[in-house]
Amino acid sequence: MRTVSRVVVFVFLAGVLFVGGKTASLAAQQPVLRAKADIAGAAGSGISGFAILIQSYTGILPTVEVVVRVTGLVPGSVHGVHIHETGACLPTFAAANGHFDPGPNGNSNPDANHPFHMGDLPNLVADVNGTAAFEHRTSRITLSPGPLSIFDADGSAIIVHVDEDRGTTGVAGGAGGARLACGVLLQD
Repeated sequence: MRTVSRVVVFVFLAGVLFVGGKTASLAAQQPVLRAKADIAGAAGSGISGFAILIQSYTGILPTVEVVVRVTGLVPGSVHGVHIHETGACLPTFAAANGHFDPGPNGNSNPDANHPFHMGDLPNLVADVNGTAAFEHRTSRITLSPGPLSIFDADGSAIIVHVDEDRGTTGVAGGAGGARLACGVLLQD
């Protein structure tokens, strides 16, 4: 009986190691993809920054690490940040259109499907020097081709809003309101 138990445990552990190694092996075969955006406020605002996105595989699904840093903000201010559905910031930041939310049930209206848009990100909170930053990992977007890719036919942009994102649905301005800064996301 003991021999049978040991054999069963050995076979089980060997299977776990094989499957785990196979998953790690598949993840290692996937390319690491990168994107970036230079973020700028309106001319003369003094607002500037960057976003860096890095897609990797830590399991069966890709995840994207999003790093955002913005300077020139009002000290202590809080700002909603979202990926928007069009890679444009000119002639005005409105060119970025609505929040990135692809799919058959997507709704890019900032105040309608909120906080469930694929492009929703955490708020930026400015320190006493007017600098704000965050690092956030998400599986809601990808940099690789597919239904959640931010690099579709018209690209995507990252928007910093005037106000905080309150995470509300159906409340005008609850997703951050007007646009303070914009950056077009580019493959790196």
